[in-house]
Amino acid sequence: MTSDIVRLRDVKRYRGGGERTFELVVPELRIERGRFVALVGASGSGKSTLLDLLGLVLRPSAGGTFLFSPDGEGVGTVDIVETWRQGNDDPLAALRRRSIGYVLQTGGLIPFLDVSHNIGLPLRLLGRKPEGRTISAALERLGLGGYEEKMPSTLSGGERQRVAILRALAHGPAMVLADEPTAALDRERARHVVEHFRELAQAQGTAIVMVTHDEQLVSGLADMVVRFNRVSTPDHAGTIRYISDVTAGDFVQ
Repeated sequence: MTSDIVRLRDVKRYRGGGERTFELVVPELRIERGRFVALVGASGSGKSTLLDLLGLVLRPSAGGTFLFSPDGEGVGTVDIVETWRQGNDDPLAALRRRSIGYVLQTGGLIPFLDVSHNIGLPLRLLGRKPEGRTISAALERLGLGGYEEKMPSTLSGGERQRVAILRALAHGPAMVLADEPTAALDRERARHVVEHFRELAQAQGTAIVMVTHDEQLVSGLADMVVRFNRVSTPDHAGTIRYISDVTAGDFVQ
């Protein structure tokens, strides 16, 4: 049995219409448990579209294979294309709630909840009781000891992002999706946040899929980089982008 969480093959997603049609083509993408995958590209290249597909909030436009195995390949595998076709959102909602974590650009913390309650929110939504000692230990590890009762409005940008990362990992998801989580931070602080993110995720076997326009930010950290290649064809009115991947070892340092 392999450790693949997600497998996509020949998946397509169209957006817009006419000459403004956008087509994202995913020839093949495999995401393994505990791996750090970076989606790198300029604005409008298809990064967010792929992230929405992986987050099960955007339906594939055309066929292909899209399998989600939160416990590893062959264990409780869900055929995402077929589930969308049936029009039943309940299994998808359950997967999103149980097996996926999210980190937004600005953290997305609930403003009226303190740090401890923000981190424990995913567990409460699953009917599980957060353990205060576990939350305190996690905060201490990220240099936020004693922050349990602080409100989001009192935190710096870097502190909010670290709390958001802990919240995304709190319920032990199979995969965390992060949409440019360090966009508002300077390079040095952003690098520290990404390093902490990677360490925590690897420790619990959670895969990270992170969108960034800055490839050097993830240099030496990402296990795989997914780039977006624009393809022009005379018989296609819109834009086609294919994804391709390289390993972290192919980086030019």
